[in-house]
Amino acid sequence: MSLVKKTKRESPATPSMWNQLWDMNDFFSTDLFRERVPSVNVSETAEDFTVEVMAPGLTKKDFNISIDNSCLTVSSEKEVEKEEKEKHYTRKEYNYDAFVRSFNLPESVDKDAVSAKYKDGVLAITLAKTPEAKKEQPKTIDIG
Repeated sequence: MSLVKKTKRESPATPSMWNQLWDMNDFFSTDLFRERVPSVNVSETAEDFTVEVMAPGLTKKDFNISIDNSCLTVSSEKEVEKEEKEKHYTRKEYNYDAFVRSFNLPESVDKDAVSAKYKDGVLAITLAKTPEAKKEQPKTIDIG
């Protein structure tokens, strides 16, 4: 037995496209109502951690980066409004994008040595490790 999405039967007087347009379950599952959160890559070297946030179409001024206790928060809000006075609208849409991503930082991060740069649609945040964490070498464990 398998689960299959139930589809409504179409009446001959109602076109298929009309049913799809006004089916509220499908309407609210479109990309318009999904939270848009950028992809993130986190990498580690012996010296630091790097958090790369994929956010094309933004500028440096669109980002807010903060560290509170041991939580790194990256957020952005951008509203684009284009006014055209010569046209009369039946419907006019505005573009508004916002996201918030938060990360718990390990104790090995030096919170005073954090830097960020934005280039080619990627926000790169570098989190330096504390001097003590840099000295620690990974221990190899033999399997018996």
